[in-house]
Amino acid sequence: MKKMPQPIPYQGSKRNIAQQILALFPGKVDTLIEPFAGSAALSVAAAYYGKAARFHLNDLNRPLMVLLEMIITEPEKIAGQYEKLWNAQLGREKAFYTKVRDEFNKTHRPDYLLFLLARCVKASVRYNAKGEFNQSPDHRRRGRHPESMRQEIQMVSNLLRGRTKITGADYKDLLDSISDRDLVYMDPPYQGTSTGKDRRYYGSLDSGELIDFLEPLNRRQIMFILSYDGRRGEKTYGKELPRSLGLHKFEIRAGRSTQSTLLGGKDVTYESLYLSPALVSRIRRYMDGTRDETITILTGSYPQQLELGIV
Repeated sequence: MKKMPQPIPYQGSKRNIAQQILALFPGKVDTLIEPFAGSAALSVAAAYYGKAARFHLNDLNRPLMVLLEMIITEPEKIAGQYEKLWNAQLGREKAFYTKVRDEFNKTHRPDYLLFLLARCVKASVRYNAKGEFNQSPDHRRRGRHPESMRQEIQMVSNLLRGRTKITGADYKDLLDSISDRDLVYMDPPYQGTSTGKDRRYYGSLDSGELIDFLEPLNRRQIMFILSYDGRRGEKTYGKELPRSLGLHKFEIRAGRSTQSTLLGGKDVTYESLYLSPALVSRIRRYMDGTRDETITILTGSYPQQLELGIV
């Protein structure tokens, strides 16, 4: 089986832990909705493993959504544009990157964005206070080779074309379009990384507004998974959500921290997932006599055993 494709390199994407998240899906869902889609790594994985019939990708970063739209609907065009930029940089890599970055901040052209994502330092996107892309180029590499990029783009297009809706709205505007047949996966900007002069994300997130978004989802029995905080070694990132939401907290091992490894440490990163009561109820309903794996879900400080058949 070919590896799962991902043409958009994005530090912090859920590509490496996608299978662990997919294990919490209640069988195949009608529509997987990502209000904070980013590079759409989870939807690509869900399509690859047949976990959802349709997809709705949304992100406030509209240039990124335009790029995803082109990857899905015009794969050969965006691949060709990327190839031209990649070839044009040869012999003047640093100056050409700076020129493309300046032009992207003026025009928001999707091919410019794809080139910048492929060439920036450690695929770590940064935006300044004006919302402009301001990450530096990685001087050790030229970005993914055009032929490899074309293959990745085509594979994603084959997976998502004809069954994906893409929008660039505020996540709160999606509330009325979500039904109890859908599964919502939310990966909002982590607390502390969406403010300041060098933000990792295009927009910021107000935790109070997020809670106001989750409460009606609960009242309407909507299934959702929320990636919200985590820890590395003994250091915890972000505050836990209020217990009044009745969410089931589940920690997954995301692997050794890149930053820790660079500093000679061995700290492991754990990401927290919050599951809605409706999702947990649906999972339990769909469990049969086969018990392939036991997953521990933490509700507050009280562990619960939830046995899931992993497909």
